[in-house]
Amino acid sequence: MLFIPLPFVVAILAFVLFVVAIRNDDEDRPPNIPFLALILANVLQSLLVGLRWGYGVDAVMYISPVVAATIPPLVYAGICQLIGRSWFSPSLRVGVHALPVLLIAALTVLWRAAIDIALVLIFVGYAIAILLFVRPGTDALRLAALDSAGPAYRAILFAAGALLLSALGDAFIFFEVEWMHGRSAPLVIMSGQLAALVILSVAVVAMGRSRPVAGTTDMPEVAKEVVSSEEKAKTMTAIQTLMQERAIYRDCDLTLDRLARRVCIPARQISIAINEATGKNVSQYVNAFRISEACNLLSKTKRPVTEIMFEVGFQTKSNFNREFRRSTEMTPLEWRRKHPADGKAAGVGPISGLSTA
Repeated sequence: MLFIPLPFVVAILAFVLFVVAIRNDDEDRPPNIPFLALILANVLQSLLVGLRWGYGVDAVMYISPVVAATIPPLVYAGICQLIGRSWFSPSLRVGVHALPVLLIAALTVLWRAAIDIALVLIFVGYAIAILLFVRPGTDALRLAALDSAGPAYRAILFAAGALLLSALGDAFIFFEVEWMHGRSAPLVIMSGQLAALVILSVAVVAMGRSRPVAGTTDMPEVAKEVVSSEEKAKTMTAIQTLMQERAIYRDCDLTLDRLARRVCIPARQISIAINEATGKNVSQYVNAFRISEACNLLSKTKRPVTEIMFEVGFQTKSNFNREFRRSTEMTPLEWRRKHPADGKAAGVGPISGLSTA
């Protein structure tokens, strides 16, 4: 019987994810190239691990660490594209992120014993950098559609966690080889492939909501301490006017960056003003308007739930149902049955964006 190592199965699944990601792409959502490259890197890495530990092809040990070193920079670059900013200028970005790969390639030739420790440091370093990037929460994702900012933010946290898990696996392999002569190394490496699949799944989720970097705003970010009470009040007035009078929340592609451009106010200042005035992040604030109008439409019309979902600005049924249940503690159909005409209930009032918890 033909033996198919587990990493080969992971490689096949990863390639299927790549094909699905390519086929689901459209002109309005440019592809997140680093995430696509990440999927292919994991396909290659899985094949190399399968060849070595499944069929005993030891020659791949010189290639596998170099491929592994490409994974953290690709995760980081993909998240930078989703967020719309980076700590490095475009001219320096490629060179900086090529350094880990060049380092591992050099160690492969000059000092193989240090490769595992170097990989641990690379994975941990990039995981920490990602976590620092998203410290502001969902508001850090300026280019993500606001209805999907929450899932994308959680996906990023899972990606950082998966990098840390991979680092832990590399550290275990290093000490296991030193002390136990590598008896458990194959099992640990096989398990690490499952962690790689988690990274792939997270990347695909985040990639599906990415936005082109070209749409970022050039307005400067504002530190919290320099935003006066008067500026925050003016910011809230401008945002509420857009929401209530122009119903900008109905734009399913609305992002924090696009909102900032509409009111000519830095994205960071908007985030601060909304958070301090309402206790919500920008995504929750905008979704509150959407849910409020959805409640009115469910009560006063017999239109299908899906049609209402799209009209108020949601792109996916899962995001709509999750936000609706969070705000009303019931499903849209339950709301319609319990509020056949008035469109009001405890916890959800008129379209103010401030009424839901």
